[in-house]
Amino acid sequence: MNSERIMNRFAKISLLLLPFLFVLFSTGYGEERRILFQERFADLGNWRPVFFPKIKQHASYQIEAQEGIPCLKAESHASASALVYKETFSVYEYPEIRWQWRVTNVYRKGDVRTRSGDDYPLRVYVLFQYDPGRAGVMDRIRYGIARRLYGEYPPHSALNYIWANKAAERGLTVANPYSPQTRMIALQGGDKNVGTWQEEQVNILEDYRRAFGTDPPAIGTIGIMNDSDNTKEHSVSYIRFLEVFSAGRQVSKSKS
Repeated sequence: MNSERIMNRFAKISLLLLPFLFVLFSTGYGEERRILFQERFADLGNWRPVFFPKIKQHASYQIEAQEGIPCLKAESHASASALVYKETFSVYEYPEIRWQWRVTNVYRKGDVRTRSGDDYPLRVYVLFQYDPGRAGVMDRIRYGIARRLYGEYPPHSALNYIWANKAAERGLTVANPYSPQTRMIALQGGDKNVGTWQEEQVNILEDYRRAFGTDPPAIGTIGIMNDSDNTKEHSVSYIRFLEVFSAGRQVSKSKS
């Protein structure tokens, strides 16, 4: 077999191996990528609505096709409410979240640092579950009162991944002006990418540790919200894909 035929055969074999090599190296030398769930928004059967005390006008959530693909359409007009995924999951086993989102506009009066500006055309957030077995006496009293008022325990803490309203807010991680146990993480900001689909991927363990300086509670769930009850403005936004998964790395609580 001459050298030219050898090189041609090698080239063909290399082309056949390319897909395998891509998967191998993109997942970290063959680490298994484990998917907990992929939400394609064919319907809202996996989600429950969440309403807030004293806010009478609720945001609208419905399925609508965009470019032939089913999406969650979230619309708010001087209103607020949320959707929360019905199932919880271990944030240590499945710490990665990926999604695609698009907003049609941001809020001109929105401001991540103030209560009057605490509205966003879209947020994807992680709610970390309160564990009464690990709480102190005062927390057990406080959360017990809240449970009697609302029928369930409020979250222990939360990360809000937001499409912020101002370009300067992009990249910020700040405490929510209403709740010191919530951190706002601005992945997008201002008008730059308005009207276009953007894909995000986050590691909630890493983000929680950076935001709070400690490990998160073990159990969490996902929420989605478009709200404008403070600014009294209007927006329409979309999500067409959301996935919770593990990249295959062994994840544990830090020793610090």
